[in-house]
Order: sequence, then structure tokens, then C-alpha cells
Amino acid sequence: MAAAAKIVLELAGRQVSVSSPDKTFFSKRGETKLDLIEYYCAIEDPLMEAIGGRPILMERFPDGAGGKSFFQKRVPKGAPDWLQTTIVATPNGTTSNAMVAADIAHVAWAVNMGCLGFHGWPHTAAEPHFTDELRIDLDPSKGIELDDIKRVAFQVREVLADVGIDAYPKTSGSRGLHLFVNVRPGWDSYWVRAAAVALAREMERRFPDTVTAKWWKEERGQRVFIDFNQNAPHKTVFATWSARARVGAQVSCPLSWTDVESVDPDELTIATVPARVAENGNPWAQMYTSPQDISPLLEWYHRDLDAGLGDAPWPPVYPKMPHEPPRVAPSRAKDPDR
Repeated sequence: MAAAAKIVLELAGRQVSVSSPDKTFFSKRGETKLDLIEYYCAIEDPLMEAIGGRPILMERFPDGAGGKSFFQKRVPKGAPDWLQTTIVATPNGTTSNAMVAADIAHVAWAVNMGCLGFHGWPHTAAEPHFTDELRIDLDPSKGIELDDIKRVAFQVREVLADVGIDAYPKTSGSRGLHLFVNVRPGWDSYWVRAAAVALAREMERRFPDTVTAKWWKEERGQRVFIDFNQNAPHKTVFATWSARARVGAQVSCPLSWTDVESVDPDELTIATVPARVAENGNPWAQMYTSPQDISPLLEWYHRDLDAGLGDAPWPPVYPKMPHEPPRVAPSRAKDPDR
């Protein structure tokens, strides 16, 4: 039987055309474009809780996982009239009209465009001035194993609990773990990043042998780096529940804290996650009903400023920021005594 050239799906009250639905996207088990759409439909409710209403930067893989890719900053011409967009800015100030993940039809439309990487903004299109996610990226340095990252995840959980903040874990879909905090309205990305800087520094103070807040790789050693700059303004991160462009179709999957100790991230794929959600529900469900007050972390940030510590370095695409140290690796800095 010949492969279907195109099908039309009825999703969220909209008609979504899917070209080449049998095209292989993930070579390990042969999952197709339609399989990926069906995965997102199977987890529609938790998916929309995580990314619904957010601007999305699309990473497109025309030939599937393992092939070449490019970022689609702007919604292309020919998009359906019902597709919702919003104006967003990149770190260098360039604006574009990004797709809004308004419903499952929008997600399916993006998958049809070859999108295997959804990268979400830390705010909704409706409230762009309020950042509602604190993203704690546990970045493994060379020599760091998954068990090391898991250990640090529990340490972060304990430190946050000391100041009354709940964090929720997920796999990155690759080597690491992420912890998310649902932030109470009132802070923009500058302040949420400041909270992340303060947390990273506090973790380094308490666990200097296993955790680092050092931005420059040459200073990190064999420790887990808490990447505070994932919270910088206009910074997108790989979206929760999104399938990675890996041949095994691994998913950036939310976990319960009970799951963290035993989970093998490589086993969380578009083939296994729907049944997991059907059986256990959304492990992040409570997160969305209890936004957190990050002011204790901001108190730590101001304490460090008052002590003369200053801000942490920003990525090179950002302009020079107040209280920021010289944006140069220590090994390349000029010796003041020369």
C-alpha cells in the first residue's frame, strides 16, 4: 500500500493538514511524524499545562532526528489563519512573530513543519512582563555521572525547602536534570535570573565539592554547574514534555521526587511516556496550583551584592549589565600587577 501523501486531523476544533505522515522521524524504532503527533495528543492535558499560551521557538529537522536542523524564529508565510502568534525578542534585541502554543492543533502544525524541538519562553504571550518559571539547570561537567546529578537535585530541593520553595524535577531528555519552580506573578526575567544566581552561589557555599556556580568552564572542575543564565531575559529552554531530536525519541519528562532515584532518562520516550501518564497522572499537577514566592532568594542576592560579590557573568549576546564583573575568562584576564 502506498504511503499517504497527506491526511487532515481534527484537533481542538481545527483542521490540521499533515503531509507525509508516514515519514520516519526517529530511526531507532521507526516512529513517524504521525506517531509524534499522536504522542502529543495522548498527553494533551499535561502538555498544555506546561506550554499552553507560551511563545515557542521552533527547531526544525526536515529529515528527522539525526539530520540537519535550523531554528525558525518567525512563523513562515502560508501558516493557517487560525495560528496564533506574538511578538518576542531574542537576547540581541531582534524581534519576531513566534508561534504561541495555544492548543494541540498548534503543536501538531509545528510537528508537520518538522519541529522536533520546542523551545519555550519563560512567560505566556498574555503576560510577557511576568516570568512564571525559575529554571534550575543541573549541567554536568566532564566526568559527572547521572547519579551525581541526582544527588545534587535532592540537595537543591532541601535548600529551597529551607526557605519555603517547592521545586519539581524533570529529565532534560539528554544527560541532565532540570528543576522548575512555578513563580508567583510580580517578577520579570531579570529578577528571576537574580534568584537563580543567588541559589547557585548558596549551593556552592554549602556543597563546594559537588556544586559550582562558576560561569567559566575552566573554573568548574568535576562538579555540577547550576546554569543560572538559563533564566536570562528572552532565553528559551527546551520545553517540558517535548521530544528530543534523538533517534530514540527521548522526552524531557516531568518526574515525581520518588521517581528521581530510579529513573533511566533514556527509557522515557514517546513510546513509553503516554502509558506512564495514563497510569500515574501528571507529576507536576500540584505545581501549577501553588505558585512560589522567590523573595527569599532575592534577599540572598542583595546580601551578596552588599558583601561586594556583584552579579555573575552574562552570556556574550547580552549587553554589559550593572554589577557585572569583566566578561572574560580568568585565564585570559590581564594581570593587574603587570
